[in-house]
Amino acid sequence: MLIRELALWIIGLSAGGIIAAGVFAFLAIIGVFPRVIGKTGTQRHILLYETIIILGGILGNILDLYEFPLPIAANTARFLGAEAGRLAAGTALSVFGFFVGIFVGCLAMSLAETLKAMPVITRRLRLAVGLQYLILSISLGKLAGSLIFFLSGMGEG
Repeated sequence: MLIRELALWIIGLSAGGIIAAGVFAFLAIIGVFPRVIGKTGTQRHILLYETIIILGGILGNILDLYEFPLPIAANTARFLGAEAGRLAAGTALSVFGFFVGIFVGCLAMSLAETLKAMPVITRRLRLAVGLQYLILSISLGKLAGSLIFFLSGMGEG
């Protein structure tokens, strides 16, 4: 039984590492990292970028394998009350969501530029004007779907 569990652990960790490497290679190929580095003017910190990207992949794998509870609400509630605990948890989730949104935005724009998807969409839909409204509609639809999913409790495991 121990050998089976050890083999499953090794296979799972290896598969996760391969998937993470593939995702990071994809992000590098489509230009997410060079675009962010170029926009921020931080070319002199490339070694730091590489280190953080690698550590992010490792940490992401670890957090995916193991559950680490973040008792923000409980600890804050103990010291400041229940309402402050809920506020602290909501603030932490908002900050996390903000940074995830920035990442997804960078990813979407890099994909759009790399694949030259915008001209294809405009030709297929015969759009002469109003592409910004199409993009806004897609984004708002994604936002509405996510809010319905999470606020209705569907995201709770």
